[in-house]
Amino acid sequence: MDLQLIDTGFFYADGGAMFGAIPKTAWSRRYPCDERNGCVLAMRTVLVTTDCGRIILIDNGAGEKHLKQLSYYRFFALADLNTELLKRGISPEQITDVVLTHLHFDHCGYVTREKQQPDHTPGYELSFPNATHWVSRRQWENFLHPNALEKDSYFIENMQAVEENGKLYLIDEDTQLCPVVNLRLFDGHTPGQIAPYITMPERTYVFAGDVIPLEASVSPEWISAYDTYPVLSYREKIRMLEEAAREKQALIYCHDAYTRCSTVKKVNAFYKKENVINL
Repeated sequence: MDLQLIDTGFFYADGGAMFGAIPKTAWSRRYPCDERNGCVLAMRTVLVTTDCGRIILIDNGAGEKHLKQLSYYRFFALADLNTELLKRGISPEQITDVVLTHLHFDHCGYVTREKQQPDHTPGYELSFPNATHWVSRRQWENFLHPNALEKDSYFIENMQAVEENGKLYLIDEDTQLCPVVNLRLFDGHTPGQIAPYITMPERTYVFAGDVIPLEASVSPEWISAYDTYPVLSYREKIRMLEEAAREKQALIYCHDAYTRCSTVKKVNAFYKKENVINL
């Protein structure tokens, strides 16, 4: 078993959007911003190599296909994921499974890449051609028929080739990918978000995705304005945090540029970071 974190790049998101109803005087003490109110966010990927021969990639960042359309986010320090994998002795063809927490552009943009067509028309091919791509059915349906609040976060080019090549696997409920990786469903931010639970010898790691994207988001009331169902987000965060605190699980924060992973503890009715874990 091996678990590694790869940062595929960074971008700026508005602090008011990231922290919703929380005043800037409160959130800016826990997460910095620039003079334009921009908070630096990471796009974090998890690479899991199992004893049973699975090589699993969880999320993969924005890629490069839509950067001009998304210039508002001021992307920087983008990493080529193929290069990062090769540094670790893994080719893209060796990836057996790609788990996509959800299909917003900053989590699945590297799934496909542009290819040269004989007639020079746009075309896309799979970045990980042999991998099964795991998505929840509710998220897939939301991707195909998005609500008004999410439609600008979805790009059909990111996923169409997955379906056309028969590499899309939809789940309807909590599912075991393999003995050490369980895929659990959480709502609120978007319908049917997958949170992978990875059981390592020392502890279970939870890739919290946009359920809890930042260490500052551990406070249940600190809910992003990007969450389409905020009251449900609150309840789902409590569900994740209760178990994490009780079982001493570690949360991997997909967007935190400063804290990658930590355990959490419950103090009376509050939750807070306990120990930072360096991965």
